[in-house]
Order: sequence, then structure tokens, then C-alpha cells
Amino acid sequence: MPFVLFALAIAWAVMLLFGGLDLDRALLLFFYAGERPELAGPARIVTELGGYRVLLPLTAAAALWLAWRRRLRAAILLLVLTISGRLLAEFQKIEAARIRPSGHEHLVDVHSLSFPSAHAANSAMVYLSFALLLTTTYPRRALALWGAAWLTILIGASRVVLGVHWPSDVIAGWAFGLFWTLLLFRLTGHDIGDGMPRARPPAVPPAEDRAPVTSERDGR
Repeated sequence: MPFVLFALAIAWAVMLLFGGLDLDRALLLFFYAGERPELAGPARIVTELGGYRVLLPLTAAAALWLAWRRRLRAAILLLVLTISGRLLAEFQKIEAARIRPSGHEHLVDVHSLSFPSAHAANSAMVYLSFALLLTTTYPRRALALWGAAWLTILIGASRVVLGVHWPSDVIAGWAFGLFWTLLLFRLTGHDIGDGMPRARPPAVPPAEDRAPVTSERDGR
């Protein structure tokens, strides 16, 4: 876990330092859907799944369900993680002060700074937390994690397709969202591996089935 957290922090820092350069611009222009309405339409729908109009009600409903199931620690973790993560993402925007991509039309309205993508960060935190807290057994948890990962990827990618974020903004958002989620789960003692299959130790045959062990002295 410490290595994963360190790697995510490094990824965030690299996106902060080298974002907005030639590669970032080239990737943005490649994925931008300004002249492709067949791509822009679905992207507008997907991007809403990472907005506050969807995430906040879903988070409140999930927290209430966990509390109803008498899992108060899990409900508190979900609320603290998502609210604090959202505030930290906004703080990063203010401190980084990166301007959103310009020179082309933004295909959705935006009113804040660019780094990191709050849609990418918030969707990573919320949907990953849902997968970990609302499921407890395999294979449901594995399927939930798989779905959360792909939904987060699509939401982040939609921000580039719509021309409102640099690719580095989105990658940094994913990195921060995953970092904050894993960190708080670790600090609160929630094992993200609960419910997942684990390797079993090799079976030991009963004593009566084991071959007798002989030594050289026994064979003399």
C-alpha cells in the first residue's frame, strides 16, 4: 500500500509539472469532439455522472443505507472521504491556478480552474468507495470494482472529449481520487481486500497418509 500511495503522488506531481505541454495539446486535439456531434452527445451524458448533481445525492443515499444497516463507521467514512476529497480538489485548483484549454469551444459550461479535474477525482472517490463499502463478498465486489473503474475512466475521458480539461488534469484527478480513497481506508482500518478470494495454503495430508521418514541410521 505505501508504494501505491507513493506512485499515485508521483503521478499527480508529474501531471502538475508537465501538463499543458505539446503532448497534452496533441492528445486534447485528438480526442476533442468539436466536429463530431455523435461523440459529443454521449460525452455530455457520461460527464454528468461525475457532477455534483449526481454524486452528492448518490453519496447521501449510500450513507443513509449504510447507517440503516448499522454500519455507522462505513457511513461516516463515506461522507468524510467524499466531502474532504471534494474540498481538497477545489483547493488544488486554486493553488495550481491552471487555466482551462482555450482556442476551441467548450462543449459544456465550466466556471472553475482546470487542475485537477474534479469530475475525475470525485468520481474515483465516490464510485470506488461504493464498490468497497456497499459490497462485501466475491464476486460482487470484484464486479463492482471493475464497473467503478470503467465508469471513472469514461467520466474522466469525457472531460477531454468535451474540451474542458487537459489530459493531464484528468490523470491527476484520477491519481488524487484514488490516493485519497486508499489513504483514508488505510487510516480507518478498512481492509479493501475483504470479501476477495485469497490464496489458500497447500493442503497437508493426514498423518496416517504421510510417507514415513527414514534416516540413514534407520536403514542400517
